[in-house]
Amino acid sequence: EVQLVESGGGLVQPGGSLKLSCLTSGFYLESWRMSWLRQAPGKELEWVSSISAYAQVTYYADAVKGRFTISRDTDKRTIYLQLNDLKTEDTAIYYCAQNTTGIRGRGTQVTVSS
Repeated sequence: EVQLVESGGGLVQPGGSLKLSCLTSGFYLESWRMSWLRQAPGKELEWVSSISAYAQVTYYADAVKGRFTISRDTDKRTIYLQLNDLKTEDTAIYYCAQNTTGIRGRGTQVTVSS
């Protein structure tokens, strides 16, 4: 059974940083393209970033490019999202998702506020 468990969210001031983690199980992480998505209050689910299988090519939405970094540690079965220079508009629930299947975890809340 595929399971994705996000953690690392919290309350941070504008300009601050957080590192989100997504612990995976039930599949071989390296062979799947993985993504981070987010959903802000009252808004639709939004794609944030992806990392390809094997070669670890990374992709970012324009809104986060240069501020967020996605990475993968296959030994730890974990996907990460480093969030830097956070803005109030980054406030959302962040989800880790397995591409192709669309399976995602329950999410972790990120709140950016002064």
